[in-house]
Amino acid sequence: MTTTDVPTGVDRTSSRNTAVLVAFTAVTNLADGVTKVVLPLMATALTSSPLQISAVGLTLTLPWLLVALHVGVLVDRVDRRGLLWVANGMRLVVVACLLVAAASDTTTLPMLYAGGLILGVAEVIALTSAGALVPDAVAPAGRERANTWVAGAETVCNEFCGPFVGGLLVAAGASVALGSTAVAYVIGIGVLVFLVGKFRVARAEDRGGRTVHSDIAEGLKVLWHSQVLRLMALVLTVLCACWGAWLALMPLIATTTMGLDARGYGFVLSALGVGGLVGALTVGPLNRLLGRRTVMFVDIIGTLAMVAVPVLTTNAVAVAAAAFFGGLGGTLWTVNSRTITQLLVEQEMMGRFSAALRLFSWGAMPVGAALVGVLAEWFGFRVAFAVFAVATLALIVPFLRTFTPAVLNRIYSETGA
Repeated sequence: MTTTDVPTGVDRTSSRNTAVLVAFTAVTNLADGVTKVVLPLMATALTSSPLQISAVGLTLTLPWLLVALHVGVLVDRVDRRGLLWVANGMRLVVVACLLVAAASDTTTLPMLYAGGLILGVAEVIALTSAGALVPDAVAPAGRERANTWVAGAETVCNEFCGPFVGGLLVAAGASVALGSTAVAYVIGIGVLVFLVGKFRVARAEDRGGRTVHSDIAEGLKVLWHSQVLRLMALVLTVLCACWGAWLALMPLIATTTMGLDARGYGFVLSALGVGGLVGALTVGPLNRLLGRRTVMFVDIIGTLAMVAVPVLTTNAVAVAAAAFFGGLGGTLWTVNSRTITQLLVEQEMMGRFSAALRLFSWGAMPVGAALVGVLAEWFGFRVAFAVFAVATLALIVPFLRTFTPAVLNRIYSETGA
């Protein structure tokens, strides 16, 4: 069922569903943000190797490369809200197992790697399902608002509140931190009950006999045949690799070279969320004032600052300031790119397209995490981050030449948005 199937009460239903999606996103991303701090810091207590510690970040994001396309097919075939319940159930099982291990002081690196992989798979299911569900739950007129609040909740809770709270909780003990995330995932499961509608896309009757591989191919074709979508995939691939590198290596840099404790690292990481909050609050006015092209370009500059500043200095304030601009640009890009995608991609293709896009973008995060670990092991972290800064610089020309105001105007005029 799509929002156009409900001619009465659409605004009220859309508002309610937006509130539910924002609440679900906030509580689950808060838990994810805590986990993002807890697992790498648990690893630092077991080893001082940059490669082994960055491998924890690798396991959390590797499933985007391994299962994203197949999950996309699943999202377009079954109830999307049901998949969100499954994802949170998987998260609960992993957190419970790690909680027992932490409480009994039996945690090992292989255990963290296995838990990270399962949590990564759950994230693939949850984010792909939630992204495809928005057009089904919210009327077109309310989607930019919904995207703004959902993206804001993701960034603020995952990158600001989660890491900040995670740093405080880790100081009290890994068991306390993991127990808190379990409670948050349970709340997320309950919130979804209040969504209104049916969230399984009706597909044409002549689709019998379609294979998983043919469905995957359709999603890839949608991505490949659109110049705008191809560019977005290219930019996100590089930027997400930078984020994967930063998140994988920063726990070690913060707790060694920068001399910070768990709370201090949480402060640096939370700067990402502060930037994201500012982005969520200002994306509408900035779009009207500067245009979507300029606003999305901020993400390239912000990510460049995020990976370039640690090359120049390990001052905690400077690194946090760069992270702020990275978080700001990330939210500005996310809101606008989701709105553009929902205009260009048909409803029944959203799961497969989102999975294909994230295969190249989010799938780059484990590549970035692995590469930065190897480079830091061999040449040091400054050289490692310098490589990612150069890659980001290389995006500027293709973005400005392809993502022109004329192209954006054509998209919005052809779709009537």
